[in-house]
Amino acid sequence: MRYKIRGILFGLLIISIPLWAYQEIVVDLSEQKAYAIEDGYIVFEGRISSGKIGRETPNGEFKILQKKRKHVSNLWPKPNGGAKMPYMMRLTNSGIAMHLGYVPNRPASHGCIRLKNGFAQKMYRWARVGTPVYVEGDARDYLDAKRFAKEYYGDEYGIVDYHD
Repeated sequence: MRYKIRGILFGLLIISIPLWAYQEIVVDLSEQKAYAIEDGYIVFEGRISSGKIGRETPNGEFKILQKKRKHVSNLWPKPNGGAKMPYMMRLTNSGIAMHLGYVPNRPASHGCIRLKNGFAQKMYRWARVGTPVYVEGDARDYLDAKRFAKEYYGDEYGIVDYHD
């Protein structure tokens, strides 16, 4: 969604100036990463932890429906809820959201997309309600790649998470 200011230049020409760039978020479950994209360019990215086997994060096209700085789950942990989900950005009305949480370098959530500390706050500030979120890939691909690397390289293998 673009908001525009319309003005008159030299009394003849009407111009439109975009105030915001087109924003979207792409979550790649195969890489366990999320990307903030502005006008087609990645502006920042970060590690995530998606849903574990049996509680997979759904693929699809979503929009941020709600943002809440200090959110407490009414579902997890069951039966009475109470799990803290700071910097929550709701994607569905059935409990799927992006939020600050533990990112153990593997799928581990109950279906939400957990964002690392620092990355969650940055994404929360950058994204707006209505920002499109595209979730794609398969977390099992990520697990298979880690398993193969460990078998091939042995215990010396590790994933390096480098940040500038």
